[in-house]
Amino acid sequence: MNAGASLHAQFRRRACQADSNDMRLSIQSAGLYTYPDVIAVCGEQRFLDDQVDTLLNPSLIVEVLSPSTEAYDRGRKFEHYKTIEPLREYLITPDRIRADLFVRQDDGRWLLTSADRLEDTLSIESVQAQLSLADLYEKVEFSQAG
Repeated sequence: MNAGASLHAQFRRRACQADSNDMRLSIQSAGLYTYPDVIAVCGEQRFLDDQVDTLLNPSLIVEVLSPSTEAYDRGRKFEHYKTIEPLREYLITPDRIRADLFVRQDDGRWLLTSADRLEDTLSIESVQAQLSLADLYEKVEFSQAG
């Protein structure tokens, strides 16, 4: 919720949209559909059909990881996401203060930038936004286990 709220606030008066986990994403190369925690697009959104509930062109995907989903979200799911041509950035946040931002480079490689302090801020170039870890983890309580 915090990532979506921060993006939404920054998108006011701009042709950008952030949707939280109710927008389905089509990964056409794999014939899969997912519901990322947050999807953001600047410019025109493209949809699978007239239902306007399945996005085809995300610029940014945000996934909030749990211990049970972390391996899949960092591995196989990210492999699928990489095949979405318009996707420029993939931000994952685990169950601790940390954010990993993967940015697609012009040559197709993905560059990782990590942040792990509340005073850190990540620049999300694809949607011209800034996400601070203090905002991402505001009011988040972590379990004592682990």
